[in-house]
Amino acid sequence: MKIENIQVLRGPNIWSVNRKKLIQMRLDLEEMEQSPTNEIDGFYERMKALLPSLYNHRCSPGVPGGFFERVVSGTWMGHVIEHIALEIQTLAGMDTGFGRTRETKTPGIYNVVFAYLEEKVGVFAAESAVRIAEALIAGEEYDLEKDIQQMREIRENTRLGPSTGAIVEEAIARNIPWIRLNNQSLVQLGYGKNQVRFRATMTEKTSSIAVDIASNKDETKRLLQEQAIPVAKGMTISRTEQVDEAIRKIGFPLVFKPLDGNHGRGISININTTEDAIAAYEFAAKISRRVIVERYITGYDFRVLVIDNKMVAAALRDPAHVKGDGELTIQQLIDKENSDPRRGYGHENVLTLIDVDRDTLDLLEKKGYTLDTVPAAGEKVFVKSTANLSTGGTSVDVTDHVHPQNVFICERISKIIGLDICGIDIMAENLTEPLTENGGVVLEVNAAPGFRMHIAPSEGLPRNVAGHVIDMLYPPGKSARIPIIAITGTNGKTTTTRLIAHIVKNNGHRVGFTTSDGIYVQNTMMLKGDTTGPVSSEFILKDPTVDFAVLETARGGILRSGLGFSSCDIGVITNIQEDHLGLSDIHTLEDLARVKSVVTNAIKKDGWAVLNADNKHCVAIGKKADCNVAYFSRSENNPVVVAHCKKGGIACVHENGFITIQKGDWKIRVQRTILIPLTFGGTVGFMIDNVMAATLATFLHGFKTEDIKMSLETFIPSAAQTPGRMNIFEFKDFRFMIDFAHNPDGFNGIKQFLSHIDSPLKIGIIAGTGDRRDEDIVELGKIAAEMFDYIILRQEKHLRGRTAQNILDLLIQGIKSVDANKPFEIVPKEIDAIKHAMSLAKPGTFITALSDVVDNAIETVQNYMEQERNGLFNV
Repeated sequence: MKIENIQVLRGPNIWSVNRKKLIQMRLDLEEMEQSPTNEIDGFYERMKALLPSLYNHRCSPGVPGGFFERVVSGTWMGHVIEHIALEIQTLAGMDTGFGRTRETKTPGIYNVVFAYLEEKVGVFAAESAVRIAEALIAGEEYDLEKDIQQMREIRENTRLGPSTGAIVEEAIARNIPWIRLNNQSLVQLGYGKNQVRFRATMTEKTSSIAVDIASNKDETKRLLQEQAIPVAKGMTISRTEQVDEAIRKIGFPLVFKPLDGNHGRGISININTTEDAIAAYEFAAKISRRVIVERYITGYDFRVLVIDNKMVAAALRDPAHVKGDGELTIQQLIDKENSDPRRGYGHENVLTLIDVDRDTLDLLEKKGYTLDTVPAAGEKVFVKSTANLSTGGTSVDVTDHVHPQNVFICERISKIIGLDICGIDIMAENLTEPLTENGGVVLEVNAAPGFRMHIAPSEGLPRNVAGHVIDMLYPPGKSARIPIIAITGTNGKTTTTRLIAHIVKNNGHRVGFTTSDGIYVQNTMMLKGDTTGPVSSEFILKDPTVDFAVLETARGGILRSGLGFSSCDIGVITNIQEDHLGLSDIHTLEDLARVKSVVTNAIKKDGWAVLNADNKHCVAIGKKADCNVAYFSRSENNPVVVAHCKKGGIACVHENGFITIQKGDWKIRVQRTILIPLTFGGTVGFMIDNVMAATLATFLHGFKTEDIKMSLETFIPSAAQTPGRMNIFEFKDFRFMIDFAHNPDGFNGIKQFLSHIDSPLKIGIIAGTGDRRDEDIVELGKIAAEMFDYIILRQEKHLRGRTAQNILDLLIQGIKSVDANKPFEIVPKEIDAIKHAMSLAKPGTFITALSDVVDNAIETVQNYMEQERNGLFNV
């Protein structure tokens, strides 16, 4: 078997709108296509022995053991690999559950699709599943545990931390979109101008001064002491010689901790001798040049969490420890504790595995113990000096038991330090009594405190502390989203996108839009190129200045990785015509419609699908849409529109020379078509379609028809505003038009326009694209022969697996099938072809370049116009 390709889908996609995180593996079964599982001796038995938990997979029978039934009766290896990929992720602590396997139009090649939680783990699972299947087929041993451990390690290296993840999960639960901004913990919630950012548990509201104060434990203690907050007696030292001074001033027992430390690193507690004090100082000094020495306070370690100056949770923390039974050694007790199913690798479970390190050995040495010591029955032996959960500590929720005065103290501390999210470490006998009465003290204040002890305590009630963060970042009335209009279809996407953006901008919004020629904010190009995929969408949605997004969404991006947004308010499908068929398993217009419908499936339930009623595939999508639907048509008598409006639906039609909004029985005429520059006096049908689509989408958003009318009148087709879309250049003796038409439907649109052009000689410059089907390229030649008097063939780019001669031969075949005597010639390079066409022009000639390299063609023609103005024109 051979993996041909692995794609990571991150947004709404052709397999599922709700399950956005999918792996799509294109798998060639090769010789295994002839060998279903029931024909492979011993396969079922070996698979059951290696992966017995596959019994839980119900598969099509819908009962436990259902997948095993399929294997026994016979199923293909792609299906088996899907289930293996899902199960090994589950065994690594990442339960997903969704999978699909479908054969492509190419026999033996399958798309194996399954869900993932962490994409690098998902890719690894795809590759591992194939290796496991091959080992099972061959009857070879396979080290499954090695792969599972590797997946755990990949997950821990790439996943969001538990605190960041909790905030993201809460945002998802509230339908707030999010974008991961790096491979660490920097996350954006919301889109455009309504975005907020946070890293771990520091938000954009977190004061940098407050973080500096909290990071300086000496400064923190001084500020708290000045405000009558009980703190531990101590001092800061930076030399070994100062250890004796600290002992004299503070007295034993002592705690040594780095001034700039975190996560419990470098801390030594309960120091009672000068020798141990010097060693503890040197240990802390490895982390920070300055070391805090404090009186060791007996009692229990508590963490209080304050968010937005309100106490939201409190936990009793206990360092990792074991309890003796009089029989097992400390190492055996640690192993027994690690066998607790609540403990896992990294952050995968409520508790973390206890790792034996220097801190462990030092603690045991101070008690005169080793890992081989057998502690007495009931003896509690600490194996970590700090209570951090990441080192195996445990936590007990005590939120409901905190004394009101301690609540007041903690909320006051958050304001004194100035932190919006604040973790306060307290040492006291309990929190049920005021600290001022039981002798408890504040040890330190933490910026970016961990949430894990509160959201998943070892004992007690879990607290949704992430919800308080979201409440702070998005208080009632604040939206996390900006309006999104997404445009897809075969032809007209870019022009419709630009026209919608023009209308939106004229209505006072700061609009960001993506097109096949670049990314724009307002009318400033930010990036040049074909920017119609999910990365380009995210570019706009990450921009904090944008308050409205208009996103051209092409099929390529949808197939590669899904949509770049979670949902949209309005989705427009201009049309579905033959183009790019035969690529990426899209062979028919029905296949193509399934890809385009990803956009309509992502529309909010109260949003709108704007569909072309003159296109049967768009109409079919409308019947399945789970949102409001509106249609546009060149005819008010279109039966789909008539039936739709009879039910009270909304449509936009071209009637009696007007672009008209129709709802039920009433009509609003927006503007005469001949007065809309984009329609070229009402002569270009596909431009009328684009105008209707944009008019309907913006009307449904809520813009007034008079404002839409003004925008339609001021949107002038030109190389600046609509590059490559019927750009006409007026020379003294001839006209030259450049258009990006590159498929039969686009060619037919130009053909319709040219039928209205009065010219003694119509010259066409055409080329093909290598990744189209033979019949599509031949069809371009046929249409060219019908609309041009003279044809110049060029072919220098976009060969995509073909030779230039092969494409030219197919174009010529199409030309000759219409008119064997149609004059044509071959001029390979576009610049030479343009110059040659101009040399053939006589007064009144209309030259049309259907170019696949728009920028080069426009620049070349504009240069010739400049030469003509300066009297230097000579071709």
